[in-house]
Amino acid sequence: MKISRLILLTALILPITAFAGDKEDAVLKILKEKYPSTQVSAVNPSPIAGIFEVVMGKNIAYTDETARFLMFGHLFDMQIQQDMTADRLAKLNNIEWSSLPLSNAIKTVKGNGKRTLAVFSDPDCPYCKSLETSLEKLDNVTIYTFLFPLASLHPQSEAKAVAIWCSKNPSATWHQWMVKAEEPKASKADCTNPIKDNVALGQVLGITGTPTLIAHDGSMKPGAAPVEQIDAWLGK
Repeated sequence: MKISRLILLTALILPITAFAGDKEDAVLKILKEKYPSTQVSAVNPSPIAGIFEVVMGKNIAYTDETARFLMFGHLFDMQIQQDMTADRLAKLNNIEWSSLPLSNAIKTVKGNGKRTLAVFSDPDCPYCKSLETSLEKLDNVTIYTFLFPLASLHPQSEAKAVAIWCSKNPSATWHQWMVKAEEPKASKADCTNPIKDNVALGQVLGITGTPTLIAHDGSMKPGAAPVEQIDAWLGK
C-alpha cells in the first residue's frame, strides 16, 4: 500500500514540475519574439503566483504569463521585511574573485592582511575620498584599488589616475591624494598603466558608479559605507 501511494504521489508531482518549467519556457519564448534586441537570458518563478521574474543582463523585471505587461522595480515581502529583488540582483551580479586582474590594482596591506577587498575608485570622486577615510580605520585587510576614472563626470581624473599609478609608491601617493589632497606626480612620463583596462573591466562587470566595493565572496557594495558596516560585511 505504501509503495502504491508513493508511485501515485510521484505521478502527480512530475507533471506539475514539468508544467511549471514549461510556463517559464513559454514566457521566455514570447519575450524573445517580442523584443529580439533585448538581452533576456532567463525567466524564473517569482514569489507571486502568475508573475514571473525576467532576467535581463544584470537587471530584473517582472511579467505575466502572456508577457504583455513588464514591471520594473523592487519586490518587497512585507511579512518578513525583505527586498526580494535586491537579494536576487546580488546573486546575479556576484563576481568571481579569481577573475579580477589584481596586478592592475594598487595593493595596500593593513594589519595581517587576512581579509581581501577590491575597490573601484575615481581619484576625483568625493564619495571615494569619503570612503578612503573609512578604509583608513579598517584593520587586517588587503585592499586592491582599481583606479577607475569616470571621465564623463571628472575630466581630470584619468590624468590623476595615471600619475598615481606611475608614481614611486602608488599606495602612498593614492592615500596622500585622497586623504590629504596632495597633488599626485608621476615619476615616469611614459609609464605603462592599466587605467584603460580597468575602465573596460568595470564596464564588463556592470560597475557604473564609484566607489564600488567587492568582497572576496564576490558580493558587491556600492557607495561610501561607514567603516563599521564594511568591517561587518567583510567578516572575520
